[in-house]
Amino acid sequence: MTERRAAREAVALVTDGEFDELSVPVRDFKPDGPLSWQGYDDSRARAAARTGEEESVVCGRASIGGTPAVLIAFEFGFLGGSLGERTGDRLEAAYSYAREHRLPLVSLVATGGSRMQEGMLALTQLQRVARQSALTREAGLAQIAVLRDPTTGGGWATLGAGADVTLALPGAQVGFAGSRVRPPGADPAAYTAEAQVSAGAVDAVVPPEALRETLALWLKLLTGPSTRAAPPPPALGTPDLPATGRNAHVELPTSPPTPAAPPPPALGTPDLPATGRDAVQNARSPHRPHALAYLDVYFTRRVEISGDRCGGTDPGMLCGFGSHDGRTVAYAAQCGTATRPAGYRTAARLIRLAGRLGIPVLTLVDTPGAANDAEAERQGAGSAIADLFAAVATARTPVTTLVIGEGGSGGALALAAPGNTWVTPDSYFSVIAPELAAAILKRPAGEVRATADQLRIRPQDLLDLGVVRGIVGIVGE
Repeated sequence: MTERRAAREAVALVTDGEFDELSVPVRDFKPDGPLSWQGYDDSRARAAARTGEEESVVCGRASIGGTPAVLIAFEFGFLGGSLGERTGDRLEAAYSYAREHRLPLVSLVATGGSRMQEGMLALTQLQRVARQSALTREAGLAQIAVLRDPTTGGGWATLGAGADVTLALPGAQVGFAGSRVRPPGADPAAYTAEAQVSAGAVDAVVPPEALRETLALWLKLLTGPSTRAAPPPPALGTPDLPATGRNAHVELPTSPPTPAAPPPPALGTPDLPATGRDAVQNARSPHRPHALAYLDVYFTRRVEISGDRCGGTDPGMLCGFGSHDGRTVAYAAQCGTATRPAGYRTAARLIRLAGRLGIPVLTLVDTPGAANDAEAERQGAGSAIADLFAAVATARTPVTTLVIGEGGSGGALALAAPGNTWVTPDSYFSVIAPELAAAILKRPAGEVRATADQLRIRPQDLLDLGVVRGIVGIVGE
């Protein structure tokens, strides 16, 4: 179990110094609260004397790594960090202040759930918090949660799991069910921060000594410049996006004037393939640069999100935010493996978050196709791919795509930007892999090469067909 810190200690751990607490009017209670719960006033008085706080949360404005933010910090020592009506007043005031002053909101959560002594009035505070979170999300402001020990009940299901980015301290107890209400024999390891990362519900576990620096980087990337004009990308193709036709980009009324991110330069061979078979071999070469190499060259610093928030993760899909040429760019990158449903859902989550925050998106395509095993079908492969197609089609900020390896069928196309997809010389894009096409057509193995040529999957073929915008140049050229 992780070390438990009081609210003020948690604030001091992450902020640069001063913490200006918000002033919130205190609602009047009749004796022993709204339910006249005998002894409630005495319990509150003892909690206040023990912790020095008047409620289970403190809210205020502070700076984290130079970025101003609104902070919410739970005091677990005050009735288990539980939520009551006065807690709801403070939380609503914090969200409202964040929107009024256009500030990101950081929640340092440590709670056991809703306050029994206030009954259903306490439970309905979760609806109140959910509404405030939704309004803040619609306002285009980032919400980051840090899960301390413990984070259970409604606090986890609203401020924690409802944040844009969710971090956790090592060993923290995290789960909807608290330790005293779980089924007999429930595995306690399932209710930990680490387990929630594996389940796709938490983005990362961060040790206390690295928390301030990590939050500072996240806040800089999610609130920093993302609309500065970018230089044109190096390319061999036309610089103009098609205005009509099958590759025309449909402009949505919500699209803000955010400049698109430029594609990375090619890192592999500069030579275009002579045949379709050569294109496939180049893309499948173990010596070809993969996603990590491209991300390392493109970004000076970056952070990752993890998980689809539906119970799954896919290490073959890297998603996050990074700094490129002085502005923030979101990225979703396939790593050369068959993409699983969780990967598609995580990418869709990334694109929608970037859209709300006004950040352009870069996607790197490199997959033989979508995972097609039985487990992938049980995990909803079709609906996951459909959701990513929809996220790209309705993206509120520009999406730029670079195919860096294999572009295998719809499992690759789902990540590709209509009208703004580029390819490297050592990549290919195909409706189906040549081997599978030959099998479907009942052709012998010796005709796979000819089939690859017929499919016209080489970079230069894709450019000629108008499927891609251009072929990117090489570093130093």
